[in-house]
Amino acid sequence: MKKREDLLRYCGSLEQIAYVRPVIHQDGPASGLSCIQVKNDRLEYSLMADKCLDPSGITYQGMNLSFLSKPGLQGHVMYTAVGDQGCRSIMGGAMMTCGLEHIHGATEIEGSFYPSHGRMRATPASKVSMDAHFVGEDYLLEVSGEMREAELFGENLVLRRRVTSVYGKNEITFQDTIENQAFREEPLCFLYHCNFGYPFLTEDTQIWIPSLTCQPRDENASLGLDSWNHMSPPQDQAPEQVFLHTCACDKEGNTFAAAVRRDLNLAVCLRWNLKQIPYLVQWKSPASGDYALALEPTNASFLGRTGETQKLPPLDSHENILTFQILEGADALNSLEKERDALLTDHA
Repeated sequence: MKKREDLLRYCGSLEQIAYVRPVIHQDGPASGLSCIQVKNDRLEYSLMADKCLDPSGITYQGMNLSFLSKPGLQGHVMYTAVGDQGCRSIMGGAMMTCGLEHIHGATEIEGSFYPSHGRMRATPASKVSMDAHFVGEDYLLEVSGEMREAELFGENLVLRRRVTSVYGKNEITFQDTIENQAFREEPLCFLYHCNFGYPFLTEDTQIWIPSLTCQPRDENASLGLDSWNHMSPPQDQAPEQVFLHTCACDKEGNTFAAAVRRDLNLAVCLRWNLKQIPYLVQWKSPASGDYALALEPTNASFLGRTGETQKLPPLDSHENILTFQILEGADALNSLEKERDALLTDHA
């Protein structure tokens, strides 16, 4: 990576190689969708200001890495997250933030309705800011904003998100602070639904997780328990399979999960800390037309709000840091494989 002086010698405008740029989609169901495009050399992604600053897609060297569902990109007014409209409003994208009071399928609990995957995924950001500037020798690309989930006489949860990337490093870091601004204890559920798709995702894709235990959600998942760690070719109308992993970690609590293409010497690795985010859900959809994989760090396991939900006291906050890391080359993949094996050996 070239340092500040060298970059400025080669580039009169650094937007040749890196930028943050606001855009508004103007066509079809995506019409009106406000996004921020981020280019970091060979790594590019788009953050949806109208949808929790979630990334709609990630590409590396022109290759799409993420999943986009059949409904495609949508503005925030076409379909809601409520009732039977839930699946029509789920675009997938590179990441979908689920929560903050509910993370799984649509349900009613004690007379209150909770939409599929929660409300946060469809919440527009306010106080949005963006910048690209040097911090010392590093050229930093950053976007931030605030999302609020609130109800009269109800919850008042605020998610402040900062998304950063440093030029020359193939990483995107999401730093989230969730604050309870109400004067009552609130259930806190969150799940980072990180989605992979074609052409990165094929039957050549392996899933590397330092998994200590793998629990299938239902009978369909039980049938695929022996093959959770790799994808199959697309199959017409194949059912989805969902697994819950407990992961090995280092002494500080750090762990990872990765989708790996050995044939391309390419991997996408998610890194987080189990002290902040204790579980990992894995979603496999081998169905033709809905072909996808998701790795989903979460604090609420399969049960979500109906289980032993984390509680956030009044005026307290919780912080999460999640990093997408693009790894390229045989040496990088070998190092990741050794890291996985070492974590498992240390927990044996």
